[in-house]
Amino acid sequence: MTRIFTCLFSFLLAGALGAQTTADFENFTLDPETFLNGSDGNGGFSAGNVFLPNNYNPEFNSWTGFAISNTTDVTDPSFDNQYSAITGEGFDGSSTYAVAFAFDPQVVYLENEAVGEAVNGFYITNSTVGHIILREGNSIAKKMGGASGTDPDFFLLTIQKFFQGSLSTEKVEFYLADYRSSDSSEDYIIDEWTFVDLSSLGPVDSLLFSLTSSDNGNYGMNTPAYFCVDNFTTSDGVIASTTAVTAPTFSVQPNPTTDWVNVQLEAGQSGWCNIYNAQGQLLLRRQLWDDNTAIEVQHFQSGHYLIEVETEAQRSARWLVKQ
Repeated sequence: MTRIFTCLFSFLLAGALGAQTTADFENFTLDPETFLNGSDGNGGFSAGNVFLPNNYNPEFNSWTGFAISNTTDVTDPSFDNQYSAITGEGFDGSSTYAVAFAFDPQVVYLENEAVGEAVNGFYITNSTVGHIILREGNSIAKKMGGASGTDPDFFLLTIQKFFQGSLSTEKVEFYLADYRSSDSSEDYIIDEWTFVDLSSLGPVDSLLFSLTSSDNGNYGMNTPAYFCVDNFTTSDGVIASTTAVTAPTFSVQPNPTTDWVNVQLEAGQSGWCNIYNAQGQLLLRRQLWDDNTAIEVQHFQSGHYLIEVETEAQRSARWLVKQ
């Protein structure tokens, strides 16, 4: 986010006062050994200043995107255990974490004061299903390294950023399994919580998560498309003085919606509304006043959209579900 400071002292002070928010997913109340897979139809999960989208199919009781879990089974590689991390717990012994199923690329949205700021990073590990199948193989997916253990196999997560409507070519790569080395002693499959540093990406509006593997078939990747994340840490903007500047407060109603959405700022505020699709493309820009501004979204496809509100000095964002 671009900001203008009146002097170098203000700039230095701003850097010193920047805050962080960590999404540890402990805000979700789960019974022991349970999960949230989107069956409530809410379309995703907010924690800290991130939103993890979820697409649930009630006909098949299936989902894509993200789920929330506290299950601890580290031995069962079956579909029934798709919500467990290979660590048997969240980062640093916590109980709750997020599970991703990302056969297709998935977008993680930033919310509130984190929009347009740098993302510090997050912790990642393999799921139980993923780890065991990577290690042993099954009827669909091969064992990493093959029968000889020398095949140059890999399972890779690539993270790119969306910023101001564009997908950047900058990326961070993290290997969930890597057997490419000529020295087999260097082969590994991640089995503990490991930090992924995203600070090199700079300012971010949302993040694109994509999985690739050396093991592919006629229908795409054979490797199970799961991984687990925890402690997703975002930057909360730069504060230019010792007095905190509050990000613009706005409401979005109704949400979910089918035809129209009303965006309302607090009294006395004015600004602009930007709506982005899941690919980070800017679809609409509309001026806002302190009364309700009705925006037609009937022509949008069903899915998740990021509504970003700008005032003179700050930005804030929320997610919108279009049915």
